[in-house]
Amino acid sequence: MKHFARFVLVLVSLAGGVAHAAGTPLIPRALLFGNPTRQFPLLSPDGARISWLAPDASNVMNVWVSSFAGDSARAVTRETHRPIQWYAWAGDGRHILYLQDGDGDENAHLFSADLESGAIRDLTPFKGVRAQNVLASLAHPGHVLVALNQRDPRVFDMYRVDLESGAITLEAQNPGDVLSWSTDWEFTIRAATAFDPGSGNTIIRVRDAVARPWRDLVTMPFEKTLFSGQCVGGSLVVCFDKDNRGLILHSALGGGFGRLVRVDPVTGAEVEVLAQDPRCDIAGATHPSVLIDEGAHTVAAVEFDPGTPYWKFLDAGYRDALERIGREAHGFAEPISQDRDDRKWIVSVTRSDAPLTYYTYDRQTRAVTRLYSDHPELEKLPLAAKQTVTIPARDGLRLVSYLTLPPGGSGKNLPLVLDIHGGPWWRDEAVFDPEVQLLANRGYAVLQVNYRGSIGFGLEFYNASTHQWGRGTQEDLYDAVKWAIDRGTADPSRIAALGWSGGGYATLLALAQRPTMFACGVDGVGPGDIATLFRSFPTYWSGILTRWRRRVGDVEHDDALNRAISPQYHVDAIRAPLLIGQGKNDPRVTIANADAMVKALREAGREVTYVVYPDEGHGFARPENSLDFYGRVEEFLARHLKGRAEPWARTEGTTAELR
Repeated sequence: MKHFARFVLVLVSLAGGVAHAAGTPLIPRALLFGNPTRQFPLLSPDGARISWLAPDASNVMNVWVSSFAGDSARAVTRETHRPIQWYAWAGDGRHILYLQDGDGDENAHLFSADLESGAIRDLTPFKGVRAQNVLASLAHPGHVLVALNQRDPRVFDMYRVDLESGAITLEAQNPGDVLSWSTDWEFTIRAATAFDPGSGNTIIRVRDAVARPWRDLVTMPFEKTLFSGQCVGGSLVVCFDKDNRGLILHSALGGGFGRLVRVDPVTGAEVEVLAQDPRCDIAGATHPSVLIDEGAHTVAAVEFDPGTPYWKFLDAGYRDALERIGREAHGFAEPISQDRDDRKWIVSVTRSDAPLTYYTYDRQTRAVTRLYSDHPELEKLPLAAKQTVTIPARDGLRLVSYLTLPPGGSGKNLPLVLDIHGGPWWRDEAVFDPEVQLLANRGYAVLQVNYRGSIGFGLEFYNASTHQWGRGTQEDLYDAVKWAIDRGTADPSRIAALGWSGGGYATLLALAQRPTMFACGVDGVGPGDIATLFRSFPTYWSGILTRWRRRVGDVEHDDALNRAISPQYHVDAIRAPLLIGQGKNDPRVTIANADAMVKALREAGREVTYVVYPDEGHGFARPENSLDFYGRVEEFLARHLKGRAEPWARTEGTTAELR
């Protein structure tokens, strides 16, 4: 990618100057949003081969495989348009498994690539059916387990797939409330996380054997349950206990924060707390983030993230290994792959001011060897570190947030971008983020706020968002902006809101609720009408609509509430210009929802630029489309906040339509 280097010192700032040699050079957009060189390496079960994701000759991310020594590299998948974003080795070491949907419709199919014959098979060739909850086992190499909503589009049954023949057999039928399925140490489905849409309770359900009936082991009331027990595909089950009878769970029962606990296999009573942090839940949005020693059948480490991630170790060997790797690699180290004998590891190392880097670790020799970073061209460029800050909300609630400042400056009186996470039940983290790096490099302070309801900070913080979406959640954002102004970081005349999904919604509402606070806004796939959002959710979200209604309110039947919190009905209050990006195939925030918002803005005479991508869904997967949209974002922000920008030019291969 050497041809990008010529841009570094000559890119024109739309503020009227040129990026001079004494200042921070502009990082080319393509280095941040183009394809990584290589990413997500995994070991084959026997440790003799290594795989990774990388662009092929057509610049589409596919799976590659070589010997562990690095020779004979070849692409083993043949996607021609949309990148592969998830893959894994099957336990037999012969097949690569991967998921792929249809241009962002989120109906992913599970495919296998045979490394011997080169054949690629769609293991779930069912139109309109989604594959998820994919499970593979080194000890049971001939099969893979996958959840499908084939029998009933509202729920996911678990199926066992024979990798040789492709035959599919039902493993566990969903009674109507199961969010995800979990296996025991014999690779048998024996546990489930369920959500009762009637009561709103979450249930941990088990069976003692395949032929035995299911029974409710633990019931968690709605207000005592963590987010991962209330979302499609979410799980509170970590694993079975060493005896293959009891369960290890992520539970907030008996305390205000999610803890790792052992429960009795008969009564479900909490027997032991294995790990906890008084400031936060176990990390992980939809599944608890833990390291499991597959050989010993135990949990080796638990991740917590009160603002900066760390491991709480339950195994001394893991502690020694990861602390050693962390010292050499200077970041948060996480094993992502291991061979069958647990001798070789691949470890990812994360920090907010460097691209993701991968290492190998030999557990016998204790040798740490660097593999590569996923964006090596960025390693020599000036990147910005996120600062963890705690901002007090007006009612005293503490908002764990991240402030990123442009490298090399004073950090004072800067244009500021309020970068709002979606969800709304999600969170920002101290990880490398190309969007944040782009903004900081262009001269903006970037503020990311974990507003009330953001996950990972305990039940009180989570429950504080009830009936506050579009209200108290917004006020938290404005409190954070005022904090940045008061400390001298932000120029009050140059503030923008930007976000995706729920963050896009918050951006639209911010411009209506605080028209004098924001100079402009960027909305990516954000809903303008919340009742329309609820009615257009995928069919398999029907069960968890109870959570949305109890957290947000019954906007489908309460028109006054819907109008109060939906930006579409407040366009008259908006004064600042907007840039809106939308995927045509978005199954959550539909194109009809976005079209209606834009129509309302234009009928009110408001300035809006609307860009639609026909081959995208809820967010943009193809780098050509990301490059196109962020080029427009750069110019838009530079025009209204007077920052720097690399001039936009239409990206080859983008499907962008200006509407």
